[in-house]
Amino acid sequence: MEVRRKKHKSPYLASTHRLADVIAAIQVMGTYKFYKLTIDKWAERISGLRQDSEYWHSVFTEHPEFFLLEEENRSALVWRRTNQKLYNVDKESNITREEYNRLNEEKRARISRKPLTPEDIHTLINTEIELHSRALTQKREEKWWIPIVAALIGVLVGALAKGS
Repeated sequence: MEVRRKKHKSPYLASTHRLADVIAAIQVMGTYKFYKLTIDKWAERISGLRQDSEYWHSVFTEHPEFFLLEEENRSALVWRRTNQKLYNVDKESNITREEYNRLNEEKRARISRKPLTPEDIHTLINTEIELHSRALTQKREEKWWIPIVAALIGVLVGALAKGS
């Protein structure tokens, strides 16, 4: 027995501004001094409105290729998580593991993961654009039958009109 899967609308096509929003999130989350914040705080940083947190939660959830959700409703950019947590946000420089181990809890709270380079962000944005383009192409390809049906209807109407 064949199991039919329900077609899901691509998250890239969920809204007319999804591409721009994902690009904005990549830029902000890739460059902000702290790599991980609550979704409320990311919403405020990205769009200026904390009440947009529900929307941003859906963006982060629907695009796991870029974003991940962590404990306590926190989110981070996946690529940034590959950097070690040895970036001093106050000095804007990396520290050694030994320096990190000597820090007290208060000072460790000021240690994050290094922001992405402009080249890293460029790569992520290009990836987002490519995935969005593929979703648009797939959507167009799913409607291959519309011109054929329209032509057949035209032929049928023409034949009926000629026969009358």
